[in-house]
Amino acid sequence: MADHNDLGDIGEQMAADHLLKKGYQILARNYVYLKGEVDIIARIENTIVIVEVKTRSTPDFGDPQDFLKPAQIKRLVETAHHFVEELEEEDLEVRFDIVGIIKNRAGVKVEHLEDAFYHF
Repeated sequence: MADHNDLGDIGEQMAADHLLKKGYQILARNYVYLKGEVDIIARIENTIVIVEVKTRSTPDFGDPQDFLKPAQIKRLVETAHHFVEELEEEDLEVRFDIVGIIKNRAGVKVEHLEDAFYHF
C-alpha cells in the first residue's frame, strides 16, 4: 500500500477517535454506494453526520478541507441519501462535516468543521 494510503487510513482512524471522544456513535466507515464513498457515517442524537476526512502531511498547499470538489460533494450527497433511506427512520437530520487532519513530524492538527457544506 502506498504511503499516502497509509496516511489516509491513519487520518480516518484519528477522525473516528475524535468523533467518539465527542460523543458520536460511528455507524459505518468507508460506506460505498455506486461510485460514491463516505469515509465515516456517525450519529449524534437525531442527526446523521456524513464525514469526509481529508488528511495531509503538510499545510503547504492549503487546508485539507479545501480539496473537496463539487463532483465529490455530489457523490457524497447521493451516497448519504442512500444510507439514510436504508435506515427507515423518521425525523432524522443530516449534516455534512469535514474533518481535516495534518499529521507530520511537528505533530497532529485536527480540525472538525460541522455543517461544512449544504447538500443540494
